[in-house]
Amino acid sequence: MQIPAPAGLLVRIPRHCWMRRLFYAIVRGMEGFSRYFRKMRLVLSRRGCRRDEIEDLIQDAFVRMLEYCETGVEVRRPEALLVRTAQRLSMNFERDQHRDLYVPEPLENLLLIDPSPAPEDVLAAAQRMEKVKRTLDAVSPRTREVFFMHRVNGLSYTQIADRTGIPSSTVRKHVARAMTVLLSEMQREKQDP
Repeated sequence: MQIPAPAGLLVRIPRHCWMRRLFYAIVRGMEGFSRYFRKMRLVLSRRGCRRDEIEDLIQDAFVRMLEYCETGVEVRRPEALLVRTAQRLSMNFERDQHRDLYVPEPLENLLLIDPSPAPEDVLAAAQRMEKVKRTLDAVSPRTREVFFMHRVNGLSYTQIADRTGIPSSTVRKHVARAMTVLLSEMQREKQDP
């Protein structure tokens, strides 16, 4: 008797082997063996197994059932045993295929990359914003408001003009005035370290 094995190899079971006798006894005891085989194939294909995987899993299920029967237990519903065994083997196979997704190290030892800025960068940005606000205290509140609407909130000149009710050209002048004050402050800081 020859049984198909993984990777297309054939395993020959000798005539005197208990496995061969047990296999034939089980097959004779099962009515509609091909129906069981089709059922297992259908269940495994629904789980997304490939054809070669299905054959291997069915063979493994039969081997497991033979080993189970060797212990002396009676199998009352061989179809249910075979199908459930094949399903569990399929789950194990699928889990083993994705072992590389899991890391055996504890979470504390892993290097995790945080996409948010570092705390030092957040602090430096907050300090720069405070400095800009202090510098812009020298201009009118309207100029300051227009500048922050444009540079911080990202509004266009037209959007700012619609919100504030002033012409777009005046919005440009307010932004230019604020930029001039900020640039002169930067030049003064460069000269007086």
